[in-house]
Order: sequence, then structure tokens, then C-alpha cells
Amino acid sequence: MTTPEPAIEDLAFDAALAELQRTVAELEAGGQPLEAAIALYERGVALKRHCENKLKEAQVKIEQITVGENTIGTTGFGG
Repeated sequence: MTTPEPAIEDLAFDAALAELQRTVAELEAGGQPLEAAIALYERGVALKRHCENKLKEAQVKIEQITVGENTIGTTGFGG
């Protein structure tokens, strides 16, 4: 019996990224039946989206940081 996978929305960024890396490695290794490979791919896409959302949330928090009377200016992570 396999352990059920945790809900993606409950994963912290680091845990989601680590699972995404494992998922990619498993897909690259191959050897799964088509249905299993598709399920892995779908979970990988969901993990990628979750990680992107967590990074966007972090970016918003960073942009809202203020120090005393001075607001820290940002140009975003993209430059």
C-alpha cells in the first residue's frame, strides 16, 4: 500500500519544489505505464504552478516591507 500524496495546496514552497524535482527525475527516468506518466506530469504541472504562486506571494510581501518612514523601493524580481 502506498502513502497518499499530500495535497499540493498544503505544501510549503521548499517541500513542493523538492517534490517537483523528484517528479521530473522520475519522468526523465521513464519506465512508467502511460497512465502513470500522465498522472505524474499533471502533478508536476500543479506543483510548478503552486511554486510560482508561492514565489509571487513572497514577492508581494517583500514589496510591502517598509523601514521607518522610508519605503524600500523595488523594481520586481524581473528587473
